[in-house]
Amino acid sequence: MAQCVQSVQEFVQDSFVPMVAVLCSEEAERVTRKNNLNFAELLRPFCRLTSEGHIRDPNNQMQVVKNLRICVNNVATSPNTASSALSPAQRRMLNEVVLSCQPQEGAVSHVITAGDYNLNFSATTPWFETYRENFLQSMPASEHEFLNHYLACLLVVSSTESVPVEQFLKLSQEQHRIQHSGEYTNPRWFIPNTLKYYVLLHDMNEGDEQRAETVYEDMKQRYGSQGCYLLKMNSRTFSDEVDEQIPDPWSQYLHRSNLQNQDILDDLAPSVNNADCENDISTAEVDCHQTTDKDGVPNSLESHPLQLDTVSTSGSLYTLGAVNTDPKTGARDPESLPGISGSHGVCLTLNDHDHIRQFLQEFTFRGLLPHIEKNIRQLNDQLVSRKGLSRSLFTATKKWFGGGKVPEKSISEPKSTCGLLYPPEAPELQIRKMADLCFLVQHYELAYNCYHTAKKDFLSDQAMLYAAGALEMAAVSAFLQAGAPRPYPAHYMDTAIQTYRDVCKNMVLAERCALLSAEILKSQSKYSEAATLLIKMTSEDSDLRSALLLEQAAHCFINMRIPMVRKFAFHMILAGHRFSKAGQKRHALRCYCQAMQVYKERGWSLAEDHINFTIGRQSFTLRQPENAVTAFREILTNDSRQTATQQGAFLREYLFVYKSVIAGNEVDLPPLPLPCILSSATRIYFGHDRRLAEGEKQAATHVSLDQEYDQDLAAMWCNLEEQLVAASNRGIVPVNFQPTQCCLNSQTDNLRSPLAVVEEPIIVELTFRNPLKVSLALSNLSLLWRFTANAASPSETSDESSITNEETLSLGVTQNDEIVTTEVIQEFQMDPEETKMARLRLLPHRTGQLNIVGVVYNLATALSGEKAPSTEGQQTLDLIVVRGRQDLKIQGPRLNQTKEDKMLVRHGPDHRLDPIITPPMPLMEVFFLQFPTALLCGEIRKAYVEFCNVSSVALCGLRVVSTHPHFFTFGSQATTPLSPSSTENCSAYKTMVAPPQSNWVASEVLVSPEDFSQLSGVMEIPIDGNTLQPGESTQLPLWLRGPDQEGVHEISFLFYYESTEKGLKMSHRVLRHTVFICASRSLSVQASACRSSVPPHHSQDDKGSGGTLVFIDVENINTSEAGVQEFHIVQVSSSSQHWRLHKCINPAKDKDCKLTSRERAKLCFRATRCKPLQATSDAVQKYTFADLNLGNEQIISSSTPCGDFFFRGCWTSESQRVNVAPSGRSSSNKSQSSVSTEDTDINNIVKKCNELDLNIIVIWKAYVVEDNKQLILEGQLHVALQTIGKEACSLLPKEEAQEMVLLKFKSELPPPVVLPSAELSQLIKSNLHYPETYTHPFVQDSICVVPVTLTLSNCSLAQVDVIIELRHKSTCQESLEVHSSFTWVGQTEYKLQLKPQEVLCLTLRACFLQAGVYNLNTPRVLAKPARLGAMCETSQQTASPALIIINNA
Repeated sequence: MAQCVQSVQEFVQDSFVPMVAVLCSEEAERVTRKNNLNFAELLRPFCRLTSEGHIRDPNNQMQVVKNLRICVNNVATSPNTASSALSPAQRRMLNEVVLSCQPQEGAVSHVITAGDYNLNFSATTPWFETYRENFLQSMPASEHEFLNHYLACLLVVSSTESVPVEQFLKLSQEQHRIQHSGEYTNPRWFIPNTLKYYVLLHDMNEGDEQRAETVYEDMKQRYGSQGCYLLKMNSRTFSDEVDEQIPDPWSQYLHRSNLQNQDILDDLAPSVNNADCENDISTAEVDCHQTTDKDGVPNSLESHPLQLDTVSTSGSLYTLGAVNTDPKTGARDPESLPGISGSHGVCLTLNDHDHIRQFLQEFTFRGLLPHIEKNIRQLNDQLVSRKGLSRSLFTATKKWFGGGKVPEKSISEPKSTCGLLYPPEAPELQIRKMADLCFLVQHYELAYNCYHTAKKDFLSDQAMLYAAGALEMAAVSAFLQAGAPRPYPAHYMDTAIQTYRDVCKNMVLAERCALLSAEILKSQSKYSEAATLLIKMTSEDSDLRSALLLEQAAHCFINMRIPMVRKFAFHMILAGHRFSKAGQKRHALRCYCQAMQVYKERGWSLAEDHINFTIGRQSFTLRQPENAVTAFREILTNDSRQTATQQGAFLREYLFVYKSVIAGNEVDLPPLPLPCILSSATRIYFGHDRRLAEGEKQAATHVSLDQEYDQDLAAMWCNLEEQLVAASNRGIVPVNFQPTQCCLNSQTDNLRSPLAVVEEPIIVELTFRNPLKVSLALSNLSLLWRFTANAASPSETSDESSITNEETLSLGVTQNDEIVTTEVIQEFQMDPEETKMARLRLLPHRTGQLNIVGVVYNLATALSGEKAPSTEGQQTLDLIVVRGRQDLKIQGPRLNQTKEDKMLVRHGPDHRLDPIITPPMPLMEVFFLQFPTALLCGEIRKAYVEFCNVSSVALCGLRVVSTHPHFFTFGSQATTPLSPSSTENCSAYKTMVAPPQSNWVASEVLVSPEDFSQLSGVMEIPIDGNTLQPGESTQLPLWLRGPDQEGVHEISFLFYYESTEKGLKMSHRVLRHTVFICASRSLSVQASACRSSVPPHHSQDDKGSGGTLVFIDVENINTSEAGVQEFHIVQVSSSSQHWRLHKCINPAKDKDCKLTSRERAKLCFRATRCKPLQATSDAVQKYTFADLNLGNEQIISSSTPCGDFFFRGCWTSESQRVNVAPSGRSSSNKSQSSVSTEDTDINNIVKKCNELDLNIIVIWKAYVVEDNKQLILEGQLHVALQTIGKEACSLLPKEEAQEMVLLKFKSELPPPVVLPSAELSQLIKSNLHYPETYTHPFVQDSICVVPVTLTLSNCSLAQVDVIIELRHKSTCQESLEVHSSFTWVGQTEYKLQLKPQEVLCLTLRACFLQAGVYNLNTPRVLAKPARLGAMCETSQQTASPALIIINNA
């Protein structure tokens, strides 16, 4: 139970006090009425005695009476018999005292922590204490006990009476008649000889004080000095000393007494209007369902405590009328009742207060206590005298002489009544009477003994009502005994309660017994037993009692040693429900709010819904609409598990309450809870929607809200933009560079406010989620913004510092369009549990700071066909359509940089909704014409690109960068072919008729790479004047080349442009375009080179510059998926700074080279060094293009697009090599750290010796049948021959999946340095010159000597030591096969030194002994660089077998 102001001892003592009646003469009543009080009310504040009293018990022991309080009441006669239930007026009185006692504002609350619960609730329940006090005082007197029977009667007569003694005699006779005539059952009197105490009331302002003293002396002679008193009062008049403040001790008692005296007013209000006494009974509850009238209030909620109200007409908030919720005006005003208008005690001084207090003390100590003491002695003597008789004889005597009992009820009553009824003189009642007297004067030990004795007698007689009363008071007496000689017999109380309730059917007595026992158990910290007792006392006959007891049971649960939090909350819910049924709406709301602390956010979703729904309804009934809106919002925003019907009811209730809240406030829009906005998923797009394709034009893809955000793609676009910005800023990226972000979301960088352009729309995509199983209808949906203009002047700053559209949107009109045009979505339907996106637009017309703060809309249920009750029967959909807003609050990313960030949960800013509106910028659109989606590998295709300036600002600085820079070219103006020449033959190449050439000798062109200026990743787009005026468009050709690798390629372009006006916040703009190209296989080209065995000086073409053979294998690897019939190799070209293809030495005579599927052709060419150039600085980097056409047309490979793609391919491969090089260098340094510097010289020597650096361009045409038309496709493949002897291929090797590598835990020794023996074997090229046939007459001369010339050519740029050995055993297999019976004669070993690129001829002689075929290629040539003296010589490669035929003449 809750904490009480009184201690439990004080509470129990004050529950049973001596009762004193008052009879006043009319004149005495008139005297007291001057103070707006009757005589009983006048005495009431002074009824607690401040000093101790004394009595002697039957054993003549002195007993001290402390803190005694007496109860003084006017005699109110009633002919009604005693009832086992409270009257309707008493019920109404109890209802009002509870209603009028509400929690004080700012009262100290009790905070308890139990586990992870933190509960905040009121520690005291003054309404319960008030109810309990009034209930105990309003209990009807019962015949089975005497505690509330009158012990004495005060007879009050005024001193102004003519003969006061006669008035005393009349009053005494009246009291005797009331007590002994038998006409009245109420009031009841304790003993037949009631104490009469005579009070002479003297008004100091009216009567003669001397006469009053004389009358008083006569009274003392007549009644004794201890039986009368002269009370002087009204020492001042009402007009005197008005300003003097006299305390008013009566106010706290009078309201209670007036409520108790409303029996007089019962008939003033018809029973139908019983609800008027409740200040918060809603008209919704006074309807045809009203069945019972409990606690004096109508009750229409006969339902389960946890049953939620559904959409019934009577229970809906639509039908709630205006209710009076002010407790001061709703409850009966005490000042409005008769006789209590004005202030109290106005004629009394403080001395008069003391006179009254002294009078009561005199009456109690000299009159009442001696009277009680005398009666205790008399009763004790009677009982002692009867103890001598045996019990059985005593009982038999009673039966014989008529001392038995008479039936309490008539025969027709059921036998389950409370048993027998004793006559007043029955000895059992005398014991009970003595016990009650002892209890009233605090002699608890003697009282307990008497109660215990009486209990046995009553139980033996089966007088259950009397037995229950004796048990109850025996338990209370045992508890109140000083020193606690015996434990509190709780089982006595339990038996008494059960008997009252079940046997006697007297809930009033059972409730009193439960209140006493629960308070005693609480004082002993037996909270569980107290709670059980209180819960048992709840029943359907009184909602108010059940509510109060359930609330106290909840407090018991929370005050236990281990608080039972959930039981506390559950019983608070039950108490709130019963409070609601009793009409106590405020108390019901308080109980539900306290219980909500336990259930909130604990997963009890259905319980939360019930509590919130009830709180919402009660708050609305009590005219607390803001609290009602908050409660209903909780139901709708949580993930509800209710049915769709119930959720629909919740929503309609919420809309109705919400509409009533905003009825008087149309400007400030309150927030709406539905639908939920996923703020983090908000996306913002800056710019116009892109135009779709127009005819053959294909628009650039750019960015749109339909595209998914990809982190890797964003990084790629940022890298491309950095390249563009660096190219426009002399290769330097500015420090404040921020990548362009046209579409912002939760993954983008939103730390800075984005830049938007004036007159360009801002599209905000909001993600709405409907959490309900009910459809929602949104309308007039638009964005809420705040705009701060740029401060151009101080006057503008003051006038237009901040502009918002909140006021205009709340009224449903769109203004401020001259600043920002706000788009409105008229209808936006959401299905149950649907997540749906809405795109809202803003069009700014002025520069400044724009803040998008929220969204405003109308919300309604989608049940448009439902009709509310109205006279015309029209649809009242507008009643449940409300307008509100939701703010957009986006939480930034969590910070994780510093230690504090990691320890705490901090979030950075997110400014995606705060764009800065910048001045106008150019806006470009790009369209592509004849742009393919599929190409063959290496295929050349010509397309067109169109640039349109759709803004009002000129643009310049047009550039483009791509992830695949070798995929396209705009051509170079110097080498771009004219359109007619290329379109004549439908070719993208620049062609000319092939001149008649002999021996297929190549035509040569010398080209500088500077002619092809776009060799970097960033290309400047060549438009006229480099500027595009507003509304202007231009079209440029664009050549495309299919990727070398087959498959689908994603190719991204980023176009860059600037405004012609400099110094703007937005320095540039970009436009994205992504294409997907499907590349199919075409041809595979493999090339290799080897040195020609012809000695240099024997070649007339190269003029001693040396030659190399180039072999090209071309294979058709097309799978015919693209409908390709055959490929024609139309031309082979070369491009190099040092070498050139000189001549085609293909043995085949057919010039045209055709390849059908899977066919392969081998072409052989001779390559020679380029002609020596003049040593000028600009000629160093020039490339020699040599074209060898195999058909009738010659394609000029040095012009666009062939040359462009060649140079772009070279630039791409070089940039890739540069990117890879650092890691390769770092890994090789470790292994070569121990190698001497001489080895690097060897590598340089060898590299230069074998370096070729010849690029082959194979140009082909393919014939394709498509739609019964034959098309000619053309393309080119590149092969880079870097080194002699190494094969190169046009196809990149496919990356194979890496195999799993075993872990190695031991560090391996570095591999030994291997000298490049294969490269060192090519330092010297050797040739043998001899006659192919030689005829010798062996018959005449048996030895044939043939002169042979050995030509040695130093291929390196270093001095070489050469050793030639002629006498050695050859291990070559080929030489063994041939007859080798010949020998070299003359000098058989030579040691020579050749200078760089020196050619030396040696004359040798071969000796043959017989005719035959011989291989002369047996000399062994060893060579080494001259500088490396320590190195041994390396055997040089020899040419193919040199066969000579020796004929016999």
